[in-house]
Amino acid sequence: MMTSTTTLAIGTSAGTLLLTATSALVMGLFAGLSHRHQRQFFAWTRKIRRKDETNTDFDKPAEWLGDLYKAQCGLTRKPCAADDFAEISSIGNMIEGITDHTEAVRLELTKVVECVRGYVATALPEPGPVTRITVPYHRAQLTLAMRQEAARGELVRAILAAQKRIKDLRHS
Repeated sequence: MMTSTTTLAIGTSAGTLLLTATSALVMGLFAGLSHRHQRQFFAWTRKIRRKDETNTDFDKPAEWLGDLYKAQCGLTRKPCAADDFAEISSIGNMIEGITDHTEAVRLELTKVVECVRGYVATALPEPGPVTRITVPYHRAQLTLAMRQEAARGELVRAILAAQKRIKDLRHS
């Protein structure tokens, strides 16, 4: 009888030892996987934080490009004098001020500023006290208006290219 109790006690000890070793192994594996997951999570968090910081650099240019697009849309197919370009000139000056500080989209913003200058330069002269409009004067005004519309089209393309570049940089 004594041998069966001793065998049972040794078998129970061996079972407990095996259970303890197995649970220690599982806990070690779980700890290793948790540590690996935690490192991946923090790396992902750092990446997102850097991306968010980069995206905040594009907030003002994107906002001003949107404002510039709206302002030029208000002047579509409308011959404009110098006074009509006040808002466009102001936004163009703001964009020019940040061009040197936004390295990633400098070329696109520089192109927008150049197009703003070109568009503003096409302002029609103020009409004087003309009692009679001649055909050559009318044709000259029409030619200037068409140049102005072409310059506005160039500005639109430059704005859209800059907005696309900012969008691409934000999503990369």
